Formats: sequence, C-alpha cells, structure tokens
Amino acid sequence: MALNLVLMGLPGAGKGTQADKIIEEFKIPHISTGDIFREAMANETEMGIAAKQFIDKGELVPDDVTVGIVKDRLAQPDTKDGFMLDGFPRTLVQAQALDKMLAELDKPLSAVINFDVDAKLLVDRLLARGRADDTLETINNRLDVNIKMNTPLIDFYASKNLLHTVDGARDIEVVYQDTREILKSL
Repeated sequence: MALNLVLMGLPGAGKGTQADKIIEEFKIPHISTGDIFREAMANETEMGIAAKQFIDKGELVPDDVTVGIVKDRLAQPDTKDGFMLDGFPRTLVQAQALDKMLAELDKPLSAVINFDVDAKLLVDRLLARGRADDTLETINNRLDVNIKMNTPLIDFYASKNLLHTVDGARDIEVVYQDTREILKSL
C-alpha cells in the first residue's frame, strides 16, 4: 500500500529532520512546495509561469496556482508508491483542494503527522540556529502566523481520523521511533 503523508509542525519542530529519516527508510519522495515552485518556474510550466508572476512581486501565490502545481507534482510517476508533502496544505481551502485532488488521482491520504513542540522551546531552537533573519521578533511573528494557520488544519485532519501527533520536543531518534511506529501501523 502507498504511504501518502502530510507533515505538519511549526518552524523548528523538526519536520525536515524527520522527513530525511522517513525518506531513508520508506523511500518515498519528499515534496516541498518551495522546491516545487522553483522547479515549475525553472521548467517554465504553465503553473510555474503563473507562480513566478506573484513571487516576483513578493506576493503570496494564490491557492489555485499552488494547488495546480502540487497536483502536477503528485501526478508524476515517482509518487505511485507514496509521497510526503511538507509545506502543503497551509490553509483549509488548500486542505479541501488536496482531498479533491487525491480523490481524482486515486491516492488517498494515509496520515497527517504533526510534530508538536511548545512555542517557547521553538523560539530557543530557532534562535540557536543563528540565522540573520531569525530575530526574536521575526521568530515570534512566524510562530504566531503558523499557529493561526495550523489550528484549523489540525482540527480538519483530526475530524477525518488522519491526524497523528508526535511530541517533537524529545531526542531526534525518540521522535523518529514514534513516527516510524505510526507509519508501520498504517
């Protein structure tokens, strides 16, 4: 059975680290919307050209363009045995569009894994990275925005019995063992 996943979590929660471990063991493609946008723009696909018009102006790419680009990516042959979405969906509209898209592609979602870490700990983690754009103010703002965006998605996927929450505040290997148990149980 294909393993079709959505990874969720606030910035600094460890999604990327856990995604690397999932890829290594389960051999499914990691689909990051940022990567998809860059690839679609480089290949000058119809959706890539549409996205570029917004990105070049510093605007958010509208849901219909984002959904179109994700749909194009999920139709690729390497996703036949599963995929892992990271950074999508970000809104309830995108989550509903993903449901419809996956039904059309006959690729039902297996699980949504939410890496839950207390915001105070995330602030410390993000400050420790030492990136120039990671000031206390920008980190707090980014976390606030993400909490507002994630809450409706968490409720949406919980109502569909797809949500699995993992305590991401623990050691990387312990978090992965919990994640792995969830994936093995699907």
